[in-house]
Amino acid sequence: MAADTSRSVARAADGETTLAVRGPGRTTAKTAGSPRGGIGRAFATHWYAWAMVAPVVLVLGVIVGWPLVRGVYLSLTNASERNVARTIGVRHIEATYEFVGLDNYTAVLGDPVFWQRLVWTVTWTVACVSITFALGLALATVLNRQFRGRAAYRMALILPWAVPGFVSVFAWRFLFNRDNGILNKILDGGGISAIPWLDDPTWAKLSVVAVNVWLGVPFMMVALLGGLQSIPAELYEAAEMDGAGPWQRFRHITLPGLRAVSMTVILLSTIWTFNMFPVIFLLTRGGPGDSTEILVTQAFREAFVASPRDFAGSATWGVLILGLLMIFALVYRRSLRKQGEVW
Repeated sequence: MAADTSRSVARAADGETTLAVRGPGRTTAKTAGSPRGGIGRAFATHWYAWAMVAPVVLVLGVIVGWPLVRGVYLSLTNASERNVARTIGVRHIEATYEFVGLDNYTAVLGDPVFWQRLVWTVTWTVACVSITFALGLALATVLNRQFRGRAAYRMALILPWAVPGFVSVFAWRFLFNRDNGILNKILDGGGISAIPWLDDPTWAKLSVVAVNVWLGVPFMMVALLGGLQSIPAELYEAAEMDGAGPWQRFRHITLPGLRAVSMTVILLSTIWTFNMFPVIFLLTRGGPGDSTEILVTQAFREAFVASPRDFAGSATWGVLILGLLMIFALVYRRSLRKQGEVW
């Protein structure tokens, strides 16, 4: 009988099932607990972690979750300034907007304005992120070396990041002023006619890109500088001893060493730039005409500038922006996984 394998099933008092498997020279036990018991034990064991996370989840649910759900719902209605609930004096008027399904999405996607805004938004995002990354990497490489006054240079280059964004944009708006701006004064002193920085569509686009790069370079530089300092110096010393030149060391050591940091900051910078409302609105207000309007400023215009204000249309633009960014993030994540990066 000792050679025979027998199984005995004993049910524990707390509802768990214990399988005792006996065989030649071995005895093992398996416990199959109910899902409810597992959740209860996890909560009892990690109650402190749950208690710490709960306020954050609650705040995010109120600040992010509810507006998101509300926005998706409004995008499926015909809500506007004329049919939402409102109070006039002592009289309260109930909402009369109706559910219209996907009609708003069909209208927006069939509107040439959406595609014009999308093309410029993508162009503006790619230009800003590319230039910001290149400048941030160059500055980070320089500041990673030892030289006199390095701390002062670091502080000076981080300064644009420390100044509130709207202050920087208003300062640049003054610099770009056609009649009294400092830039045109300098050009006039050199015998060059004034440039319509914010009055010409092409110059306005270049101006908003320049300002956004100015605001984004400090973050990119700091992040990449931290990545550079995490690369072991022994790798550079070994490569130099093997006869590798500066470009070879940069290509085969620096860039691979910065890959993880670079992927993260590029993703964040892309999302921020795609939704960079303050630079566009405060510097050009989408002008001249609508040449610098991006998707997010168009959504704002639908809700707060158009007459009557189209809340459903604005929500539709917002949901489409969210969808585009989610698609980009998924494609970006898949490309990283193909390259072997963990994210």
